[in-house]
Amino acid sequence: MAHIFDPDRLHDIARRATGLPHPAMVRTLVDDLAAAYPGHVESRENWFMSVVGGATGIMTVLHCSLSEYLIIFGTPVGTEGFSGRYRIDIFDFLTAGEMWTYTEEACGVRTITRPGDAAVLHHGQAKGFRVAEDSWMLEYGRGPVITCLPMALTCAVMSLDGKTIWKTLSVSARLICRELLRGKV
Repeated sequence: MAHIFDPDRLHDIARRATGLPHPAMVRTLVDDLAAAYPGHVESRENWFMSVVGGATGIMTVLHCSLSEYLIIFGTPVGTEGFSGRYRIDIFDFLTAGEMWTYTEEACGVRTITRPGDAAVLHHGQAKGFRVAEDSWMLEYGRGPVITCLPMALTCAVMSLDGKTIWKTLSVSARLICRELLRGKV
């Protein structure tokens, strides 16, 4: 059992939370995901900083296994940075705000993702991005998740932010072990 999450189903769930005030949006996402994927979604919110590719936001991890992750990510103040280049596919389902992206293949084109829309970062691709203030998204990664850790932790390591490093590793390890005990890689 490698992949249990379906991007189309996740997009539908994210659309149901679109436009709700932040606490209701988070609760709707968590409850609907837990109902759709029983036993595979963390229902406790555990928010911590995410500093990746120069962009700062905050996230809570809903699922982490060796082959998939699911987080709620966002920022009340806005941010911008470099997506990174991964060996996984990453799906972002916007529930609030706006995200602008551009790629090497279309360097003069700004793609705008709005609430209810989805954006995909395919493995091997990179994007520059800007997330407007009060932007929130459900993010789903599919592929060898462990390969994301260097990019996920580089900024925290460079800034000697032990708390972010610890939370990222401890939450991920706890959820990966939980999934492994259930037979999911």
